[in-house]
Amino acid sequence: MKKIYIKSLNLAIAGLLFMIACQSPVNKKTEEEVKDNKWLEEMTISKLQLGYSNGDYSVTDVVSAYLNSIIELDMNGPELNSVVIVNPDAMQIAEEMDKEMAAGKIRGPLHGIPVILKDNIDTYDKMPTTAGATALMNSYPRADSYVAKKLREAGAVIIAKSNLSEWANFRAMTSSSGWSGVGGQTKNPYILDRNPCGSSSGSAVAVSANLCMIAIGTETNGSIVCPSNNNGIVGIKPTVGLVSRSGIIPISYTQDTPGPMSRSVEDAAFCLGALTGIDSLDPKTFASAGKYINDYTKYLKPDGLKGKRIGLVKNSGGYSDKVDTLMREAIRCMTAQGAEIIEVEAPEGGEYDDPSFQVMLYEFKDGLNKYLAGLGPDAPIKSLNELIEFNKKDNIELRYFDQNILIAAEKKGDLRSPEYKNALAKMLKVTREDGIDKMMDSAGLDALIAPTGSPAWKTDLVLGDHFIGGNSSLAAISGYPAITVPMGFIENLPVGISFFGRAWSEPLLIEIAFSYEQASRHRKAPGYLVSD
Repeated sequence: MKKIYIKSLNLAIAGLLFMIACQSPVNKKTEEEVKDNKWLEEMTISKLQLGYSNGDYSVTDVVSAYLNSIIELDMNGPELNSVVIVNPDAMQIAEEMDKEMAAGKIRGPLHGIPVILKDNIDTYDKMPTTAGATALMNSYPRADSYVAKKLREAGAVIIAKSNLSEWANFRAMTSSSGWSGVGGQTKNPYILDRNPCGSSSGSAVAVSANLCMIAIGTETNGSIVCPSNNNGIVGIKPTVGLVSRSGIIPISYTQDTPGPMSRSVEDAAFCLGALTGIDSLDPKTFASAGKYINDYTKYLKPDGLKGKRIGLVKNSGGYSDKVDTLMREAIRCMTAQGAEIIEVEAPEGGEYDDPSFQVMLYEFKDGLNKYLAGLGPDAPIKSLNELIEFNKKDNIELRYFDQNILIAAEKKGDLRSPEYKNALAKMLKVTREDGIDKMMDSAGLDALIAPTGSPAWKTDLVLGDHFIGGNSSLAAISGYPAITVPMGFIENLPVGISFFGRAWSEPLLIEIAFSYEQASRHRKAPGYLVSD
């Protein structure tokens, strides 16, 4: 089995790296201290950097401890299955970071910070980029993605790639989130037979289980906020164009965006600023000129809710009484912090869901064919059509779920099609002009709120996901920003609240989300429980 081969290979690599780390001359903790990695649990970037500055530990210590956690929790123990490959150069990079720090050189705001990337984000190193598909198991990109480049410039240590819903969950109408042909099924760390949601499943689980400091996910519709909801973490889905998508396996040119996933709003803000910028390879980023910021931490204001007018999307709940109860508690918390809550009504999903799906079909075919062509003559597959044919012959890919979305996309024409242009215009008008902009302008709002989703459902490889409700689509389809923050627990399972608003309103949303987080403090480390 391909998955078993990769897991066994990574176990051997990670064990070797751990032994090397314990022999490193820059190591400041004993082997026992690194193995007993409780000192890293729920660590924040600012605390980690303070520890570096004080000489309490080295980057080598930290990376070693996280690799050990991956061995103990992801490959052994509860077998979370969130990581598909460990970076074999992680320890070497960590040692370089230590040497630079000792020489007084700090690359940037993430110097020595271990990061995991979703495995649809290109890295130019010894790790392939697969989108979870066996067809791309040996696909090694010819350059870093813009995101990977920016992380390295900021000093981050990319320690691994994370599992995802295959093709970012754009393959079958029925599927299990967190399953891929390469990585198998990722588990929810709170209750192991519950689903992590997707498609950034492994990124969310790795963060929640303290296997890294931060992770990068991608979202087209819900793929950052839903796994953040299910795994009790913070996720920022930026305005489309704030962070470049070049070097990321695409679904939709209109809706795709990468974003940070972390255990706190503070850490997500640290990371977001390191990712922004204009990229000539992604024209969407041109619109961020004069709008992007390199340091969002200045918006981390404990009193950020005071005086804010926030719109409660009243037709966003109703799918779970227990979620609605948590939402009412969140509203009481926000009003106690000085916010005014005003009820507003959003357009019905039926007005924009199908146009968005049609746009994704067209843009997926166009974008994937361009991405595969960019891999060069040695690419394992060179088109969407070749992918479909590969899957028909593979003994893993169609074992549980079909590939009907891939087939539907292949049947579409090009982006000059009237059907595509009409669907694009309709979905943007409904979600922007007649949606978020209208809702906010009519009531003079600073932000909108809605429950992010329901508690995690039981993973089901026969019938697929049992998703009962969520509120990612308005922000996702409009291309506007959203932040999800933990707002409580239902039967040991976390649930989040989403803050979203106008394009480029990340600073304001961070203020509000941080203030709520500090006043409520619902984040709690997972317990790896087993259902009764």
